[in-house]
Amino acid sequence: MRDVAPVPTDPLPDRCTTPEGLGIAVYDFGGHGPDLLLVHATGFCAAPFGPLARSLGRRFRCWGLDLRGHGRSDRPPDGDFAWSGFATDVLTVVDQLGLDRPFGFGHSCGGAAVLLAEERRPGVFRSLYCFEPVVMPGAARARMADRNPLAEGARRRRPSFPSAEVALANYSSKPPFADLDPEALEQYVDAGFEVVPREDGGDGRAVQLRCRREDEADIFTAALHHQAFEHLHEISCPVTLCCGADTDAFGVPLIEAVAAEMTHSRTEILPGMGHFGPLQVPGAVAASVIRTLDPGAGPEGNGATAGGDVRGHVHGTTSS
Repeated sequence: MRDVAPVPTDPLPDRCTTPEGLGIAVYDFGGHGPDLLLVHATGFCAAPFGPLARSLGRRFRCWGLDLRGHGRSDRPPDGDFAWSGFATDVLTVVDQLGLDRPFGFGHSCGGAAVLLAEERRPGVFRSLYCFEPVVMPGAARARMADRNPLAEGARRRRPSFPSAEVALANYSSKPPFADLDPEALEQYVDAGFEVVPREDGGDGRAVQLRCRREDEADIFTAALHHQAFEHLHEISCPVTLCCGADTDAFGVPLIEAVAAEMTHSRTEILPGMGHFGPLQVPGAVAASVIRTLDPGAGPEGNGATAGGDVRGHVHGTTSS
């Protein structure tokens, strides 16, 4: 276990480098306990996990990363956003930080990324907590092949604003961003946007998305092609699959289908939140993570039993 570090209020990123030479931004959120790696959703970045990491910091040393093409990480020069690359980003950070069987937390795309990483290198994680991971059976992926509303929506995103203040005001006024924890939203605008370069017409105040809307659309399209679901049976570490009770995305039927493919899995439904739960109600999600991954709670505390399957439903009652 690494040295204890306080939870910084504004963790500055370091960088790791993937085998193909991409720089991946890494955040040390601090905390007390074993290592826990936090992996974000499509279009987001690690910084908005700040409130979540602060709540988790009493039991875990928290780390985060910006997946390729997001936040302060490099964009693949060939524009290839196959989700296998996200697994590479996760494994690169684990290796270069020297994390020894850390716990893993993934939200949406991040949930798929940690599952893909565990499938590629069994045993790299001690236990996983996946909040509405983008992992679908082949039939579900086929239904989205002709029309992918997430990709279509990404292409319509507003790419720039006159200032960060205008961007924040805009996002604060409409869902789903308006439903986020205010601090998480501020950190998203701070880290998810960059000043428009003067050579591109910037005036020193105008900001633009770091994750290009075209890239975000391509990432959503590529979600239909990864094979995480087909290899779930190869995962032997305990996995908790969670969804928000009010989600309009990857709800109970889907997380149950994912859980059914794994030996050591459990499902949890948390009230009062939707797909963006970790950024909406970070305290409630942190309480669930601590309850299920608690390193001091013994085998039952991290989703496994001494010799069997713990698949089932645990309806959460936590609150922030």
